[in-house]
Amino acid sequence: MTPLTYLAAVLALGILAQWLAWRFRLPSILLLLAFGFGLSAATGTRIDDFMPEQTLLAITGLFVSIILFEGGLTLKFSELKQAGTPVVRLCTWGVLIAGFLSSVAANLVFGWDWRVAALLGSILVVTGPTVVGPLLRLIKPTRKVASIVKWEGIVVDPIGAVAAVLVFQVAISAGVQDAIGDLLKALFLTLIVGFGLAFVLGKVIEQLLKHHLIPDYLESVFLLAVVGSSFALSNAIQAESGLLTVTLLGIALANQKSVSVKQVLEFKEHLRVLIISLLFILLSGRIELASLQSVLIPGLVFLAILILIVRPASVLLSNLGSKQTTFRENLFLAALAPRGIVAAAVASIFALEFSHAAEDGKMVADIAEQADKLVPVTFIVIIGTVLIYGLLAVPLARTLGVAAKSTRGVLFAGADRWTRMLAKALQDDGHPVLLLDTKYENVASAKMAGLNAIRANILSEYVEENLELTGIGQLIAATPNDEINTMAAQEFGHLFGKANCWQLTPSDSDGHHSKAVDHRQRARLCFLNGPKFRDLEATALRGATLKNTQLTEVFTLEDFISKHGPETRVLFLNDPEKGLMPFETETKSIADGTKIYALVPEEQPSLKEDETAQPMGL
Repeated sequence: MTPLTYLAAVLALGILAQWLAWRFRLPSILLLLAFGFGLSAATGTRIDDFMPEQTLLAITGLFVSIILFEGGLTLKFSELKQAGTPVVRLCTWGVLIAGFLSSVAANLVFGWDWRVAALLGSILVVTGPTVVGPLLRLIKPTRKVASIVKWEGIVVDPIGAVAAVLVFQVAISAGVQDAIGDLLKALFLTLIVGFGLAFVLGKVIEQLLKHHLIPDYLESVFLLAVVGSSFALSNAIQAESGLLTVTLLGIALANQKSVSVKQVLEFKEHLRVLIISLLFILLSGRIELASLQSVLIPGLVFLAILILIVRPASVLLSNLGSKQTTFRENLFLAALAPRGIVAAAVASIFALEFSHAAEDGKMVADIAEQADKLVPVTFIVIIGTVLIYGLLAVPLARTLGVAAKSTRGVLFAGADRWTRMLAKALQDDGHPVLLLDTKYENVASAKMAGLNAIRANILSEYVEENLELTGIGQLIAATPNDEINTMAAQEFGHLFGKANCWQLTPSDSDGHHSKAVDHRQRARLCFLNGPKFRDLEATALRGATLKNTQLTEVFTLEDFISKHGPETRVLFLNDPEKGLMPFETETKSIADGTKIYALVPEEQPSLKEDETAQPMGL
């Protein structure tokens, strides 16, 4: 196999794995690892056949730095109002407890020298955005729990890498005094370099963007170059301090108030998916099945200790006495610690470092041989934790009440009369709803009707950063302003997915193309036959009723519309398989057994026995 063919196969399999994971709601890393092992076994080819190991690890480190920088861009200090204390405890006491217990377990299970065992323990304190992010999208926990998991997963990665450096420095030191001195020096330099470079570069980038000294088309690639350069410079000054530097740089840029970095974040999110797809296949393809089999049984025992003892102990002990997390939340946190690409990359780097130390006479050969098993053991932990946490996290979160049982709730931008009627009907059937409006009278009327309503602008920073959206999975942009509806649907596309962001048919949809907004700028149009805002509000003001009924073979959608008249506005449907969703404008037929919600003019005939109505008093 040629290098071009191999790399093309890696790229194709990586994206295929991501698509299959999305399609069947599976952890993508499991498929990536399986494809990596499968490609290597089927072709007998590894990336090492085309690239020196040092070069591969350098590229891996650079890619990981981009991932952690992107993760840092998602961390807002506002999230720490609820999650601050648990995050600090998990990233300090939690790391110490997990590192110590993991080291002891590695020493007992594998019989390794304390230096190798301590190195593995320090590496495995990490979790990481590459595995936590996809799981959070599946689980959709409460805002507080999601913030804790996200902050811990991103912040603890550079901590684990720095801890591994400190352990390695101690391992190769000549004596106790030298070890203590080397450790303190390395820790001091790492903190100075990490915080210093991140602060200076963050301020420089902020001013460059604020004064438009970087053209728009270069912003993303400019920051990409800065991340790579700062990572290399930081590592050159102090080994393995680069991950801390780029993470802090991302956090600094995310929390400055001068300029928006959303455009950069979107680019980095897309780049992250590509990097993860490539790295997991390349790194897993380097592992020979024989090396996995040699540590399989003790590796599984070690994995069980990590899941059943180490993680619960680190979470429960570090949060002991904390008033910011409940017992149920701590139980969930104790059952969520998947390892990802940072663990694999750091393990690969230090396995090589131990080998070089043995060659230079700084370490005996037996210890270097033990260190060679770091990588297969780490991959057993990655596979096991992703598999177990990926399968159990969703049902556990719902059982403990830290995630909604339904994720198809609706966020309404707008709280006018017809919107309140629809939201009330959905809420009465058990579907979560949230209404946002800037008009006091609309919000007051919604609250009087028993609806969850907030006076806020759908486009404000407050909505995305502060509102609890647990159970909410789709947006209906239903304000009287078509431009706001379009912008809101675009803004929330990254949160709910473009397929779950809808807007009303714009008032200019029938106008000449020179006056109407380009249809490619719009989101999905909702409701049967595409009624506009004025149509829906006029129907409601004329005394309409919100009715819902379940369609059958005998009573079809056509029968319903024929019974209630052509002015009937079919708005929502609850499909037996797909769940609750807006009625797409162009849909003409739906499956039997689907429940529909429609705005029906008051003068129409009374309901049959299988229909219920929502009165007009909203």
